[in-house]
Amino acid sequence: MQYVAVAVSLGVTALALIVLTDAIVRMVRTIRLGQPAPGRTDHPVQRTKTLIREFLGHNRMLKRPVVAVAHWFVMIGFFLLFATLVTAYGQLFDAEYVLPLIGDWRPFEWFIETIAWLTLAGIGTLILIRQRSHPRASGRRSRFFGSSFWQAYYVEFTIATIAISILLLRGMEYRLLGDASHFPLTFFIGEAFSGVAAADVETLVHVVAAVKISVSWLFFIVIAWNLTMGIAWHRGLAFFNIFFKRNADGGPALGAAKPLTVKGEPVDFENIDDLDEDAALGVGRVEDFSWKGLLDFSTCTECGRCQSQCPAWHTDKPLSPKMLVMNLRDHAYAKAPYLLAGGSKDMMGDEQATPEQLANVPADALAEAERPLVGATEGDPTRPESGAVIDPDVLWSCTTCGACVEQCPVDIEHVDHILDLRRYQTLIETEFPSELNGLFKNLEKSGNPWGMSASARMDWAKDLPFDVKQVGVDVESLEEVDWLFWIGCAGAFEDRAKKTTQAVAELLHTAGVSFAVLGDGETCTGDPARRSGNEFLYQQLALQNVEVLRETKAIRVVSSCAHCFNTLKNEYAQLGLELEVVHHTQLLNRLVREGRLTPVAPPEGEVAGRPVTYHDPCYLGRHNQVYEPPRELVGSLPGVQYREMPRSKSTSFCCGAGGARMWMEERIGTRINSNRTEEALNTLAGPGDGDGGGATDDASAAGSIAVGCPFCRVMLSDGLTQAQSAGQGENVEVIDVAQLLLAGVRRSQSEETRTAAGVASHDATGASS
Repeated sequence: MQYVAVAVSLGVTALALIVLTDAIVRMVRTIRLGQPAPGRTDHPVQRTKTLIREFLGHNRMLKRPVVAVAHWFVMIGFFLLFATLVTAYGQLFDAEYVLPLIGDWRPFEWFIETIAWLTLAGIGTLILIRQRSHPRASGRRSRFFGSSFWQAYYVEFTIATIAISILLLRGMEYRLLGDASHFPLTFFIGEAFSGVAAADVETLVHVVAAVKISVSWLFFIVIAWNLTMGIAWHRGLAFFNIFFKRNADGGPALGAAKPLTVKGEPVDFENIDDLDEDAALGVGRVEDFSWKGLLDFSTCTECGRCQSQCPAWHTDKPLSPKMLVMNLRDHAYAKAPYLLAGGSKDMMGDEQATPEQLANVPADALAEAERPLVGATEGDPTRPESGAVIDPDVLWSCTTCGACVEQCPVDIEHVDHILDLRRYQTLIETEFPSELNGLFKNLEKSGNPWGMSASARMDWAKDLPFDVKQVGVDVESLEEVDWLFWIGCAGAFEDRAKKTTQAVAELLHTAGVSFAVLGDGETCTGDPARRSGNEFLYQQLALQNVEVLRETKAIRVVSSCAHCFNTLKNEYAQLGLELEVVHHTQLLNRLVREGRLTPVAPPEGEVAGRPVTYHDPCYLGRHNQVYEPPRELVGSLPGVQYREMPRSKSTSFCCGAGGARMWMEERIGTRINSNRTEEALNTLAGPGDGDGGGATDDASAAGSIAVGCPFCRVMLSDGLTQAQSAGQGENVEVIDVAQLLLAGVRRSQSEETRTAAGVASHDATGASS
């Protein structure tokens, strides 16, 4: 039996090393098919710190603490228990073999036993969690819906078997050696072998050691034959994916959109005629992705955290960020033999490779090369059986909210990849939702999505009791004031957003903050054009604004639109313009803390004194990590009963307007804004203990849904109108945080006026007497 154990173990080891080496070579060659990805190796020290923090700290997984702890011990066990694999080779020949120097050192033995038990407990916990969250019980609501279960089961079996083998070997070693101080956590296992002859125990040691070795190396053989087995490959690939992430400091790939590049170089639209005729603007074929994109796809663990947070998936649309990545991964590796053989097609779809180059390419790879990347699919669009790889309904359902990127434990950059796919569809194929035609025309002709005349950009200020300074009219440059107030298209033209603009202006005036606006010199920042893939139109609008901002000597900007805020703060820097940009809730909160604005409580029964819940705009919260200032501002309002929604801050649910979805119809599933509005109403109707209140159908819910973005206000207002037509939320309003503050400040001013009037009256009475 010993000889069989030795032969099997060494044979499996040799085979595994051969096929694993081949697999790694094939995987690296496939990933290198991608385009250059500049900026992925800068700040190596910082990147190394980020890698260590995410590896040892597991900070990307802490949103699910139980999973994070269990996974940490499984991960640590996977690496630290390698010493037991080396020991097992020795035990094939000598049942009492221990590692030289440290093998019988008690602290080392105690450590190994502790890690083995914790690894077994960790994988047991993960197995239980997977079964409790199985799609058979919750269907689409399971984050594991669409994941490859046989792969997960195989990985779980492998880890559990290795951990059990280690513990069994330790127990049998105790039976042979008999010193419990060396086996504090496994001696009781050895007691079970007390009636077994020593020779038989030695034979069992040889067998179990062979099982441990064989199971360990069979794992690598299986994944070598399945390059798309991300749940296994991520154990090695995650280190590289984290190190090469977009932001060296560890921040998620949110905020600024990744620049449009061709062969790794940003596209200069002023010299676009210099590009090659076959240059791909965006991604039209899987090889158009950067190598980092292909590495992303390879690293996906299929854990479904992205899917569990996606607003499109939650409202029964076909977009699952997880399955989007899985489809791209499977397609990339299926097509790789064709590409590695030199296969390629020009923009017209004509084959550029010779028949000799493709002679040995498998038929499956040739068939995969014929599949369009985006187009009509056959079967379930989430995991199409044939046709295109990505269905248009999948691509255009994305709101670019960033929840997927925020949740991903291995730093996959879903939003960047979706934008690149949209860019190709918009710029090259001119295939995009019909509603975007109107958006693009309005942006081109009028500089705003509504198609309004630029001469109407100052209409919002007509009814204010003070004059708003305009650059070029009242001031020569922005050096004469503290802030440029960026109004934004919604703030200038959309009736509900105008109220926010007026409120911010009045509050700044009241606080004595000097500011000016650009008036008709302002145009759309380009956010909706860029998020819908029209990078050319974005560049036109952005460069126009950059020129104006430079001419007017803009330095500090305050914006009441989360999308304008993000674009001005993060994306104009890509065009060489650095600005200090704050959101209006940040500036107003600062003014309240400094005592320059003082709100007071409302009289009993007024709207402003009722419960308030705050909705996090995605482009303010997740994309820019601004969570506390709006909450502090609401909390500073006397008389407010603040209630947090269950999904808030980094797990906040989108309003449905991002990614240019504001100008597209929702024809699939339920409306995202309705889902969010229902949550807000349930929170307002619940107990005011700050925990979200739980679900309720109470139609008498009253209070305010506070927002910090005009897009959110429009979407949630529409959702509220729909709810009110069904008899819910009759006494609820959607209102910007600035308006809530203004109401309190106005009450403060009224009280001061009444107090001053009372003192004057008293003085007058005293004088006359």
